Amino acid sequence: MVKLKKYNGFLKLFVIFLTLFFIFSCSPKNYNVTKIEGKQLPVTEKDNQTPEIENFIKPFRDHINKDLDNVLAYCPETLDKSTGKWQTNIGNLLADVCLQKGNQVFRAREKKDIDLCFLNHGGIRAILPVGNVTTRTAFEIMPFENNLVVLALKGDHILEMVNYMIKEKKPHPLAGMTFTITRDNSPKNILIQGKLLDTNKTYYVATNDYLANGGDSMNFFLKAVQKFDLNYKLRNVLIDYFKEVDTIPVPKDIRITEE
Repeated sequence: MVKLKKYNGFLKLFVIFLTLFFIFSCSPKNYNVTKIEGKQLPVTEKDNQTPEIENFIKPFRDHINKDLDNVLAYCPETLDKSTGKWQTNIGNLLADVCLQKGNQVFRAREKKDIDLCFLNHGGIRAILPVGNVTTRTAFEIMPFENNLVVLALKGDHILEMVNYMIKEKKPHPLAGMTFTITRDNSPKNILIQGKLLDTNKTYYVATNDYLANGGDSMNFFLKAVQKFDLNYKLRNVLIDYFKEVDTIPVPKDIRITEE
């Protein structure tokens, strides 16, 4: 009888042990990274090094290159963003194109006209070289995924935009507006579509979504009373324009003057 009691006591302890063991073994475990290893795998165009990768990629590369090298238009001279103090030929062209192509979409959707276009000098990433213009050219000039948007700005915010340009002293792309900088760095004779700026009027300004969100410290865009996203990438704006023209016109007009 004593031995049976001892056995029962041992059995109880064993059951308790198994129960605790299963509880702790089933509880979630926390794992920590203690070591990371890696090695470089070269991807080259040399068939003797990575023939499998090259054979897989080549059809895709050839197809993309064929599309990118498709000739769309001809440029009679090189357009470069480093050619002017207050404006450049490529900047003026880009602003003109965005104003023109953006207006086609904006009129169809909103039955309104865009008054002016203002972009940033830093957004132009390449020259437009003399000779054949291809789809690749557009990707090189505008490699980002920025969309064209239209903002409704009051006239006094347009004045802020003009003062921003004067302060920045950069040839930002501009179309639809002209003005003169006085000797004391103040703007005068601000004309939008040939008419004097009215600070009480609302103007529709085309720009890209990065700037519309206050990029490059363009905080005046954040004061827009309305915003219209055209869902039209600036790069596609360029491509569509290149397809429409045979020879690209080179803007020669003066949009910002100094006394």
